[in-house]
Amino acid sequence: MVVVLGLWSSSEVGAEPQVPCYFIFGDSLVDNGNNNNLNSLAKANYLPYGIDFDGGPTGRFSNGKTTVDVIAELLGFEGYISAYATARDQEILQGVNYASAAAGIREETGQQLGDRISFSGQVQNYQKTVSQVINLLGDENTAANYLSKCIYSIGLGSNDYLNNYFMPAYPSSRQYTPQQFADVLIEAYAQQLR
Repeated sequence: MVVVLGLWSSSEVGAEPQVPCYFIFGDSLVDNGNNNNLNSLAKANYLPYGIDFDGGPTGRFSNGKTTVDVIAELLGFEGYISAYATARDQEILQGVNYASAAAGIREETGQQLGDRISFSGQVQNYQKTVSQVINLLGDENTAANYLSKCIYSIGLGSNDYLNNYFMPAYPSSRQYTPQQFADVLIEAYAQQLR
């Protein structure tokens, strides 16, 4: 709440964004359309989703804006951060949303819903974006300096419980105690961030 209030108080209409770019990793809480063209039951590109959003359903799992949409506005971005599935050319310089509904830290999480982009897959997509940013900006040092000024948000892990540990079809609850599973998730998450 304090961060949002701080962003709100310092954002001005027509001003440059407070940061050059915003990169988003996550699950359905922040997915803005990356699952639309996947073979997945975890999609939100149809009504009633988006009934309060300009343009209707986009793949957001809400009736309107997601939290990252609001944060992007408060940071001063003119539009929303593009989904990785649709981000092209210069628009990646303002950031990319890699989030995918049903995604988790573990690769198998959410597989009963079909295709999804796990956190590892999202990190791989970010690495591809970094290569594109290097090409757009001309060299690695310039790109690294640019990317170091961006904001990165990561919000996932709930599907590792809802669509994995608590699902009888998955062996994880038989392999691990709740504490062991939490430790496994933390270790995997730490590895993925490196």
